Amino acid sequence: MPPRVAGVTTPARARLLIIDGHSMAYRAFFALPAENFSTSTGQTTNAVYGFTSMLINLLRDESPTHVAVAFDKSSHTFRTDTYPEYKAGRAETPQEFRGQIPLIMNVLDALAIPHVALDGYEADDILATWSTQAEAADIDTLICSGDRDAFQLVTDRVTVLYPIRGVSELARMDPDAVFTKYGVWPAQYRDLAALVGESADNLPGVPKVGPKTAAKWIGLYDGLDGIVAHADVIGGVAGANLREHLDQVVLNKTLNGLLTDLDLPVPAVAAERRAYEREAVHEIFDALEFRVLRDRLFALGGADVETVSAETFDVAVSADPLADWLAARTGRVLGVHVSGGLAHGSGEAWSIAISDGESAVTRDLAQVSGQEERALADWLADPAAPKALHEAKDAWHRLDGSGLPLAGVAFDTAIAAYLCHPDQRSYALEDLALRHLQRELVAEEGTGGQQALNLDGGDADVDGARRAGAVHALVGALDGELTTREARDLLTDLELPVAWVLADMEKTGIAADVDYLEGLERDFTRAVEEAAAAAYEVIGREVNLSSPKQLQQVLFEDLEMPKTRKTKTGYTTDADALADLFAKTEHAFLQHLLTHRDAIRLRQTVESLLRFVAPDGRIHTTYSQTVAATGRLSSADPNLQNIPIRTEAGTRIREAFVVGEGFETLLTADYSQIEMRIMAHMSGDAGLIAAFNSGEDLHSFVGSRVFGVEPSEVTAPMRSKIKAMSYGLAYGLSAFGLSKQLRIATSEARGLMADYFERFGGVRDYLEGVVAQARSSGYTQTLLGRRRYLPDLTSDNRQRREMAERMALNAPIQGSAADLVKVAMVRVAEAFTAAGLASRLLLQVHDELVVEVAPGERAEVERILRAEMAGAADLSVPLEVSVGAGDSWRTAGH
Repeated sequence: MPPRVAGVTTPARARLLIIDGHSMAYRAFFALPAENFSTSTGQTTNAVYGFTSMLINLLRDESPTHVAVAFDKSSHTFRTDTYPEYKAGRAETPQEFRGQIPLIMNVLDALAIPHVALDGYEADDILATWSTQAEAADIDTLICSGDRDAFQLVTDRVTVLYPIRGVSELARMDPDAVFTKYGVWPAQYRDLAALVGESADNLPGVPKVGPKTAAKWIGLYDGLDGIVAHADVIGGVAGANLREHLDQVVLNKTLNGLLTDLDLPVPAVAAERRAYEREAVHEIFDALEFRVLRDRLFALGGADVETVSAETFDVAVSADPLADWLAARTGRVLGVHVSGGLAHGSGEAWSIAISDGESAVTRDLAQVSGQEERALADWLADPAAPKALHEAKDAWHRLDGSGLPLAGVAFDTAIAAYLCHPDQRSYALEDLALRHLQRELVAEEGTGGQQALNLDGGDADVDGARRAGAVHALVGALDGELTTREARDLLTDLELPVAWVLADMEKTGIAADVDYLEGLERDFTRAVEEAAAAAYEVIGREVNLSSPKQLQQVLFEDLEMPKTRKTKTGYTTDADALADLFAKTEHAFLQHLLTHRDAIRLRQTVESLLRFVAPDGRIHTTYSQTVAATGRLSSADPNLQNIPIRTEAGTRIREAFVVGEGFETLLTADYSQIEMRIMAHMSGDAGLIAAFNSGEDLHSFVGSRVFGVEPSEVTAPMRSKIKAMSYGLAYGLSAFGLSKQLRIATSEARGLMADYFERFGGVRDYLEGVVAQARSSGYTQTLLGRRRYLPDLTSDNRQRREMAERMALNAPIQGSAADLVKVAMVRVAEAFTAAGLASRLLLQVHDELVVEVAPGERAEVERILRAEMAGAADLSVPLEVSVGAGDSWRTAGH
């Protein structure tokens, strides 16, 4: 008996959903641009994402009781034995698609959905067998397939869901729909397909015979057998062509018939929808970085609820006076849950729950007054009163909005879970409770989980108490894991101190010149219009520059440009393809088209910044410590890391960030070539260490060694190649990736890397060794001991293994750079406080810190920045810090 599936509505009749895996994955691949869907390690995921999204939609909309997926196993089938030309001439499978089918199978395994592939047979035959078995078992069937051969299976109990736009829009093909579309009933569709042919299968039809003529003949002569019997009397050119191709037509019908009696390892009745384990979903969705899809999936229900405790956290809400309850638990770590309020101190916290795991006190802050208010305020501000919170930085903002300082935070369950499992993409309290405690954290019906506490007590009080109790319980579960993974110091000495620095930065924000931003928005709008007009002038007419179909017409038909990668809808017009095409042709239309796209993207960036200017005239971004698995901070609402760094447009946008009223200037400080300095230190390569210690330009120094010339003779193109390769190696770049980035042949890129490694053997040995060590130990490690566990390094799945190898290459260097920036932030903030300075940190973007300097403090601020950033780590090469000053982020650049 399968486990109960939580949250799933069971239809009145049994319903089987079966999917043609290859067909739908291929359509997903062409529906979603590959360049927009990849993991941080470079694994393309557009087919996996599109397929999984479609599957979730079908589970939601159709509520099937049974689900299964069929795949093709090889190109050789019984049909190719009969007709060797069957499906011959198909375009080569795109490189980005290869390897995504096994990943889709991983997703299906995590969702407990069976999938079947058989040697010698096609997925269509498996679908046909399943639908036949289902009808015999009185089960309705939905077949999701992009292969029209499936229409022959349609009956009153079998419906085909046929994609008409990517995989997001599906047509329901029941018997009436098939007849309306083709003029024949489903049982006669084989006859029509035999006459018309199928180009995708390389089955030629009768010349001059289209679907309408074929349908007319089928109606007149009662099917293909009648047409063959009356072939001699069918007149005209079509009739002559029929007689000439009669053997092919008969063969077509033999080949397009689907088998319905295969011996399948999973019969239709055994494909009953089963509960999936949330942990298995977390594992594969984390690897694929599918955060949004995970949320959509979990919203459907369907998890295995019998593998966890059926009871939720049973935390009693105490009626004791707050001061007495807290006094009785002095010195103990208590779990705290704060709900309501707004971030960055712009609103009031509404409620708080504090728990020792067995009981809890809950208070609505608007109702707290007098003695209780003093007791709560004193306890929250007491650094000696240890507290555990989930996402403590957010709680800090909520409490700050009510004038309640927060100190003594000894544990943050979200950050602790992240340090233990940095590749997860969900650190929601509910998920952590299920994952680490095997207990469900479910709000009482109607409370909404995150809503304010009920002023009169009741369910909302219980929900807040449960959440505080869950936080308390997670401390015990996660603290042991932190110790095992040697990450306890990272939490207490780095991540928690960084959280408070970030909280201050978020609250402070950075001043924005709104008038300038509005002018910039107009400028970019004008640039969009001018680029469009220039493009129209080149071709002599207006087209929709955002329409792939219209661009294909212009580029490949009107202008007869070289073809790009073939897609289902023509030839791709994605950004990479157009950039490659422009490099080859230097055509004016492409130049204006690319300018048009850049201007639209920049205008959208400025529009986003304007939306986030707060009433105080400042932009308050939100930083996250638990998004990037390498340890780097991320920025959102708005994402300031999206602003281009070394482009004219990027510097123009930075001009909008200005020094605030009452302050003297902005200072920016960043590390010079921090990844390469860490590479030199970690690899111990004598050549790289000498390059940094010589004081010469790094890339010219390295270029002189690689190309065998004097540093002064290293040309700009040489230096560019060396720079791209040096940084690429720190990010696990392959020869193929380097060739694509530099627009050179893969063989040239491979030779360049070989020459590099010949002269910098320590780097080669380090890169080889770090993967081997990670495969042995199961993890990589930064200079500060931040681990990234990579179990897929020993996976039998080649794609997942290669993904893990790329992670192993880049995690130690990227992670070490992230750690050093965090160390620098904490040291700088502490030094400002110790010196009694009014100057303050505003932003951290990439390896750069932005500081707002109070009058008369510039010299001391610059001294602190240089000293504390350079002293963040003791490396075998110096940490060089560059500092600039100005009245805007742009002019403070250097």
